[in-house]
Amino acid sequence: MTDVFEEHRRLLFGTAYRMLGSVADAEDIVQDAWLKWNQADRSAVDHPKAYLVRTVTNLSLNRLKSAQVAREAYVGPWLPEPILTSPDVAEEAELADTVSMAVLVVLETLTPTERAVFMLREVFGYSHAEIAEVIGKSEATVRQQAHRAREHVQARRPRFTADAAAQREIAEKFREACAGGDLNGVLALLAPDVTTWSDGGGVVTAARRPLHGPDHVARWLLGVLAKPDVQGVEMHIADINGEAGLLLTLGGTNVGAINFDASPDGRIAAIRMALNPNKLRGLQP
Repeated sequence: MTDVFEEHRRLLFGTAYRMLGSVADAEDIVQDAWLKWNQADRSAVDHPKAYLVRTVTNLSLNRLKSAQVAREAYVGPWLPEPILTSPDVAEEAELADTVSMAVLVVLETLTPTERAVFMLREVFGYSHAEIAEVIGKSEATVRQQAHRAREHVQARRPRFTADAAAQREIAEKFREACAGGDLNGVLALLAPDVTTWSDGGGVVTAARRPLHGPDHVARWLLGVLAKPDVQGVEMHIADINGEAGLLLTLGGTNVGAINFDASPDGRIAAIRMALNPNKLRGLQP
């Protein structure tokens, strides 16, 4: 019983994380799924993996509906919680594209049911009939929601994705420019339509609204790094949500994470900064 559950634990966590964008909530969902699995009549379970994914999906749907209400009162931009990954994990189909920060942000704009349908269909390849059974909807409804969710995501996801080497080069150049307080160096890295989101949750210094334009973004970033309370912050190249980003540490403690979207010309089109200390659990090795 335990071996079967442990075999699929990482898959179950990934499912809940993509649904909720929260490491703590995903861990809670996996624990709840274990309790249900422990209490289930397993002699009646023909396909344990399908049963467990269905259980986690439905638990996540219930949690997501209540979480969205709480997020409406969130201070400043809300970003998914970052997680440390590794190159080999990032290459796995189950964790690749749909665990990226940019796509998780897009998934957040779907309804809870659309999010579940998209994930089960596009990530795990479930049939419409199987999804209908999981979420308790008709197959016709699932087909409609799958089509709507796929179009929604395709229209809003980044139109260009840098390869791993280019993404790492962007992160390294950005780190060097910021460490040197080089305004011109930062400006040279930013695309004309760059946007920055910083999630501090009202707990730490962060912009309460998205910042637009190279000059505005660059001056704000260097201004924050010059503040006395962030002196000594170090930036380390790390694989975060399946892509090269920056892990921020202060005195050996993780204090934030930065992810980038690249433009076709190799400059930075978007910066997402997770700074809320209550949302950094996934940055532990």
